[in-house]
Amino acid sequence: MTAETEASSPALDIARDAPVMVTGATGYVAGRLIERLLELGLTVHATVRDPANEEKRAALDALAARSAGEIRYFKADLENPEDFDAPMAGCRVVFHTASPFRLDIKDAKRDLVDPAVNGARNALGAANRTQSVERVVLTSSCAAIYGDNADLADAPGGVLTEDVWNTSSTLGHQPYSFSKTEAEREAWRIADAQDRWRLVAVNPSFVIGPAIDPGAGSESLSLISRIGNGALKTGVPHLEIGAVDVRDVAEAHIRAGFLPGAEGRHIVSARTTRLMEIAEILRARFGGDYPLPKAELPKWMVWLVGPMADPTLTRRMVSRNVGWPFRADNTKSRASLGMEYRAIEPGLEEMFAQLIEAGRIKQR
Repeated sequence: MTAETEASSPALDIARDAPVMVTGATGYVAGRLIERLLELGLTVHATVRDPANEEKRAALDALAARSAGEIRYFKADLENPEDFDAPMAGCRVVFHTASPFRLDIKDAKRDLVDPAVNGARNALGAANRTQSVERVVLTSSCAAIYGDNADLADAPGGVLTEDVWNTSSTLGHQPYSFSKTEAEREAWRIADAQDRWRLVAVNPSFVIGPAIDPGAGSESLSLISRIGNGALKTGVPHLEIGAVDVRDVAEAHIRAGFLPGAEGRHIVSARTTRLMEIAEILRARFGGDYPLPKAELPKWMVWLVGPMADPTLTRRMVSRNVGWPFRADNTKSRASLGMEYRAIEPGLEEMFAQLIEAGRIKQR
């Protein structure tokens, strides 16, 4: 937390004698969330694919070693409903962060949608069976609110709010966004069918900032690596996105989990940026030592050659996103969760420096 955020942090209702559960504990957002939970002195029941894999656990173990809290590992598979019962036992608050975030997929239903939806169904099904659970915090995404920037033309006032849902993504078009939409819809369906525990959703935009493990798999880390290592040196599309620091996303989860009045969905986004602005921020700090993009490519060129350079840059994706504005209203997260967002520049610089140190970005 920044000093300003800490000073304005609202009163949290935390029972330190009860453990909390975090699914997908080795993930990018989950790592920073667990860091905060351990700082608060909590015992974290962390689900991972292989608890015996010490290398995958190393960054989390290091956090626990220097924190007041404790971490306990449990094996869990998103597709196995029984795996969530043991780690959830005794927990008042459950943070369901686990969901596949991969763009290099062969079968969208198998690789993205089914694990995301089944993971939400299985985690919340376990919450129904676990009497101690009072709240479930779901890591959703702005991708569940919109699929393409062109969708903003149909949003009230051309601005995304929590009342808007993604209706443009499908298995064949923006399948990751479709998976996040379907998973969150399933979560609300399950939550609305009971009245013992409360569901609160956190919907971040593009997440930036340093990871607890810079070697971990993350599309955020991968994109910044590509921007820095020359993969995009010929130029980038004029693509507007929302951006938010990963530590602010973690703080939003904490407040969604422990503020008594937290409810519903929350857009968690600091501000709008562009891929070219990200490159310019990094060039201002790191100079000409790295092959960062120097220009925005014209839309016709991206439309023509993009699909050959990157299979995710389909012509429909280019048509409905490149050159279109992005606007999201974070008023609810500021008012209800008390969020005060960091500037994105320091987090980008820390992230880039971390990736250099990890060997994922190299000088010219």
